Formats: sequence, structure tokens, C-alpha cells
Amino acid sequence: MKKLIGTLTLAFLLSGFNTTMLAQDWPNLKQFQKDNDTYSAPSKDEDRVVFMGNSITIGWLKNRPEFFEGKPYINRGISGQTTPQMLIRFRQDVIDLKPKVVVILAGTNDIAGNTGPSNLKMIMDNIKSMAEIAHSNGIKVVLASTLPAFKYPWKPEVEPAEKIVELNKMIKSYADDQGHVYLDYFSVMVDERNGLPKKYANDEVHPTVEGYKVMEPLVEKAIEEALAK
Repeated sequence: MKKLIGTLTLAFLLSGFNTTMLAQDWPNLKQFQKDNDTYSAPSKDEDRVVFMGNSITIGWLKNRPEFFEGKPYINRGISGQTTPQMLIRFRQDVIDLKPKVVVILAGTNDIAGNTGPSNLKMIMDNIKSMAEIAHSNGIKVVLASTLPAFKYPWKPEVEPAEKIVELNKMIKSYADDQGHVYLDYFSVMVDERNGLPKKYANDEVHPTVEGYKVMEPLVEKAIEEALAK
């Protein structure tokens, strides 16, 4: 009898734990829900652009807000996010805002293993899915290369440099095959280690103001190219 009670108690506790886990907002849909509601449909001549990404994307808005001011740019970066999380929130944070262009910058947190083990095919599958959803909704797609990284401060055991090189080859190949714009940050910012030098990122992952200044003309050119397609 005591054994049965113990088993039932354990089952009850595990059930409560699982319910708590399932109740978590894993893709962080709440992050931009209220802000999204403030946007009306874009005007006919508005070249609205959504920037989808992680800490590198949201850090752009925090460190270089002047780049976004007075432009129809909407920043939807969330720190630490991986491509499966972005894919889940893609309809809410991109499609529903009805942009003409989406700029997708993703993949480095997957390689870091932020939400668990992930191989390059898994990352590309998620990037492809986001691109396909955008395309099917009449949104032009800009696929950015993953920025170089030699080491992750929060995951020093991971060796990302060569994986990022291979991922970028896959992103470019897919973009070329599908007629999307490939935005090459990597080759302009990379150093001899296939890393990101300190002049562009103090921690060699997250761009400084100087890093974003390098990225800005590149992304604007890519947006112009996408709009012209």
C-alpha cells in the first residue's frame, strides 16, 4: 500500500512538472505580441522590412537605434534564440506585419546548442521553412550569412568556426537556387581564424557599434536588391 501511494505521489509530481514545462512560452511569443498589435497594414508605398533574428539583431536596435529611425524597419530579434524558436514565431512576428522584405539572420545559437543538439541540416531545414513561408505570402527574402565566431563565451567547449563556414555555403546555395538575396556579412568581417575580430565585437560574437556600421550598408544594398526583384 505504501509503495502504491509512493508511486502515485511520484506520478502526480511528475505530471505537475510536465504541465509546467508545457506551459512555458518556449519561442517567446509574448515578447512582441503587444508591439505587433500597434502596427496597422502598411501603406501602398511603404517598403516595410522585418529583421528576424537573435541577440545580434536586437543588439543592432539597442546599439545603433539611429539606423532604424525614420525607416520602415521592424526589429524582431530575441536574444539567445535558435531557428526552431524563430520558426514558431515567424508567422506572428513577420507574416502578420505584412512586410515587403524579411531579413533572416540565424544559426549561430543552434551551433552553440542553446536549445539542444542541432546539426547543419536541421538548421537549414528551419531557415528553408521560414523562407518558404515568407515567399508563399509574397514577401521577398534576404538570407544573411551567419557571422563568424571562433569561440562562444557561454559555450567555450564548442568549436563553431568551421561549422559556420559550412552553414554559410548551404545558405548561399539555397538562396541562389531559390532566387532569394544572399547577404554576405561573413567575408567582410571574418579574420584569419574564421572568427570575428575584437574591432567588430568585444566578445567576438556580438557586434559593437563599429561592427554594425560595417553591416548597415550591406543590408541596405541587399534590401534594395530584394525590392527590385
